[in-house]
Amino acid sequence: MSCASATLVVWTSGWLHGAAAADDVLDALGRWGGLHEVAAHDDGTATALDLPGPGEPPVGPALLLAALRRASAASVRLVLPVAGDARGLGGRGPLSQAALRVGEAAVLPELGVGLVPERVADGVVRWTAYDLPTTTPPEHVPLGEADHGLADALRRATTSLVTLDVARNRPNVREEIAALVAESTAQEWPAGMPPRSLRVLQRAAEVAAILAVASADAPGGAVSASATRGRDDALRPVSEAVRRARLAAVQEAVRVLTDQEAGRH
Repeated sequence: MSCASATLVVWTSGWLHGAAAADDVLDALGRWGGLHEVAAHDDGTATALDLPGPGEPPVGPALLLAALRRASAASVRLVLPVAGDARGLGGRGPLSQAALRVGEAAVLPELGVGLVPERVADGVVRWTAYDLPTTTPPEHVPLGEADHGLADALRRATTSLVTLDVARNRPNVREEIAALVAESTAQEWPAGMPPRSLRVLQRAAEVAAILAVASADAPGGAVSASATRGRDDALRPVSEAVRRARLAAVQEAVRVLTDQEAGRH
């Protein structure tokens, strides 16, 4: 539904700018796993952040935060790459390959570092710090535009659900969607989180839940290759709208949390 990188980006931005404590960041990450590990992908990144490198035992996320503070990190960005769009990851390389594999990353442009989370065991998330060879300004996605696109996507997702006749073979489809939405929206955010971002994230969770149900085969059901292709084609624009909405909501949250610090001085 949502992702660990979005949690890290928003909470770390709040912490860097005085809107959250380090313990708040660690508690928020706990939603994604009982144990989080951190290590660097290469020796250069390990040296730059004073983190364990290849072949060394990983450390906990508290030491990652300490490393970011020592390096004077100022901003964190969310990247949700998909095939054909890996902007913000510095071109082809280990960072973009890892981020594309899991579909997410947190980027610290001033430090030239990208962080990619991967579930390495039950309840264990490994954050790997990669070199970010080049930085480019993020695509600006206006929150209002993303929200409008998501509302349109919600209508299309609902239509697709009916057209694909998902409900016929899944009598508990409404309960499935409600459970997925409840799971996604259980995430807590900093006190200064802008209400508009929260609303868009909520709507994104609703649409993503419909997508998850509509794109899954009914238990025991057989779906032809052509039907699967038709389903995927119908739902792909909806998935893209969810991705853009989440990027816009997190981007706006980071901006607001950063501006709040400026207002306190």
